[in-house]
Amino acid sequence: MSPSCPGQDTRYLRVELYKCPNCKAEVEIFSNETRVKCYNCGKYVYKEQMPSCISWCSAARECLGEERWKQLRGEEEK
Repeated sequence: MSPSCPGQDTRYLRVELYKCPNCKAEVEIFSNETRVKCYNCGKYVYKEQMPSCISWCSAARECLGEERWKQLRGEEEK
């Protein structure tokens, strides 16, 4: 069995409710997500940023993969 990042293990996902700042609808954001589109108005709802491994772990880029690493850092593809 190979070691893996506990943050990527779906057994430990948590969900929290957030209010859309645009229409005030409640949306669910899982612990492995940083934003979701509001089902009601289509605007993005962001959860509060918590410290994550990408800010301190030297292996985070390799562990998460380039695309996910950029997404979590807020770097959108143009």
